[in-house]
Amino acid sequence: MPKLKPGTILPDEKEDAAITAAALSDPDAQPLTNEQLANLRPARGRGRPAGSGTKVQVTMRFDEDIVEAFKRDGDGWQSRMNGALRQWLVEHQHAK
Repeated sequence: MPKLKPGTILPDEKEDAAITAAALSDPDAQPLTNEQLANLRPARGRGRPAGSGTKVQVTMRFDEDIVEAFKRDGDGWQSRMNGALRQWLVEHQHAK
């Protein structure tokens, strides 16, 4: 059992039994079966999306107005900036 905060009050056996009985009587909150537990898969819904694995993290400094222009369109501004740099690279590699 993890260390409890000072002042934590635990239910006695009678209270614990009443809490458990109330929980089990709720049809919308039934415990999962062993089969259901075995079929669980990790969820990937929070946090950043999985990356491609091909990007490199760097630290750069840009003019504030450039960053604000990309941020103005909302989430995904870094990907849009990456796309703009990629477009520039494609356009200028052919000019050599």
